[in-house]
Amino acid sequence: MKLDILAFGAHPDDVELGCGATLAKEIAAGKKVGLIDLTRGELGTRGTAKTRDEESAAASKILGASIRHNLEFADGFFVNDKIHQLEIIKMLRKYKPEIVLCNAIVDRHIDHGKGSKLVSDACFLSGLIKIDTKFDDHDTEWQAPWRPKQVYHYIQWQNIEPDFVVDVSDFMSKKIECVMAYKTQFYNPGSKAPETPISSKNFTDSIEYRAKDIGRIVGVAYGEGFTVERYPVVNSLFDLK
Repeated sequence: MKLDILAFGAHPDDVELGCGATLAKEIAAGKKVGLIDLTRGELGTRGTAKTRDEESAAASKILGASIRHNLEFADGFFVNDKIHQLEIIKMLRKYKPEIVLCNAIVDRHIDHGKGSKLVSDACFLSGLIKIDTKFDDHDTEWQAPWRPKQVYHYIQWQNIEPDFVVDVSDFMSKKIECVMAYKTQFYNPGSKAPETPISSKNFTDSIEYRAKDIGRIVGVAYGEGFTVERYPVVNSLFDLK
């Protein structure tokens, strides 16, 4: 299956929080979208790896993603090295996305910046013909090189100035529904689990008001912002809106 967009997150729920509405919009437009989680979020204060697996499956169904994989890297301890890069390269070459979305370039959680650089580096390496990969041990053929046309980074905890904003005004409700599929992680007044920075009502409310603020910048009701590594090429100034 060839995908149009492959979205990576260091943890289950990163993608939904960072770019869930954008993905919902692209899926509604007929694009094929896949999600890759680097870890199972096993070090998270609330919930377990098993509950995160269940929640991510539920969120994917709500979103309408074509595929979702978990690479099961070590939460908190994965590194940007050859072993981890090759696992991502296998996914890139299997699904051949035109666009890759990944974590914020810098953020509060150490895995977000690490995951961002890891995926970005793998996207470059995936295009080199002298790196040999097979998707799994059962494959008899080597994978062909593949390099996405663009790598974009969504915005997470920190307020980063976006290079561009996607108008997601019609898809915020879908994003909220996907995010709240992670029942163990977010605000629940009846929960006895320890409080975390993302379990407060303020954080849940911030999903909407931050999207409103980003939307305000470009004159729409809701927006999701991204930073770029390479600027897209346009044929005319009129291609820019």
